[in-house]
Amino acid sequence: MTTLDHRSPLVLDTRELSRRPGSMRVVRRGVEAPADLGTAVVGVAEGSPVELDLRLEAVMEGVLVSGTARATSTGECVRCLDPLERELVVDLQELYTYPGRAPEDDPDGTQDDLHELDGDHLDVEPVLRDAVVLALPFQPVCSPDCPGLCADCGVRLADAEPGHHHDSVDPRWAALQGLASDRGRTYSQED
Repeated sequence: MTTLDHRSPLVLDTRELSRRPGSMRVVRRGVEAPADLGTAVVGVAEGSPVELDLRLEAVMEGVLVSGTARATSTGECVRCLDPLERELVVDLQELYTYPGRAPEDDPDGTQDDLHELDGDHLDVEPVLRDAVVLALPFQPVCSPDCPGLCADCGVRLADAEPGHHHDSVDPRWAALQGLASDRGRTYSQED
């Protein structure tokens, strides 16, 4: 396990809870978003504000962190490539166990995804990252009925005139189209 950077705003001190089950502390803090908080299409920009509203509760196994994080996600519509900006509110809840202490329902320590306190400190960044990435849309769109871009000319179909289309022939059928037009001339000459 790596040692936490205690100066990071996403690292919280739990000394005030004194490992007394039932004690609680509220943390409200504005932090800057860490790098890579999202996907290639949509995410929270690095350095943008993230508002944390958390409750730290001492329990028998460790410290239960619950609350919300609020940020603004930015990206592009996957259909028309217009910029998107949405308010994002995610729920956070995670148990940080005391070092060497597994929860009662996991006495043999087989759960690998448990977070452990580093002394009296905990890092909420991994939990924040998981919650934000899971809350982001897989394919963000500017509106549910966004028609996207024209496949032939690239014009945004929402801005194009109604009935926008291109007369195009599939190159695989072009030879047959020529044959059909030659046959049409042949019949007209015989008449």
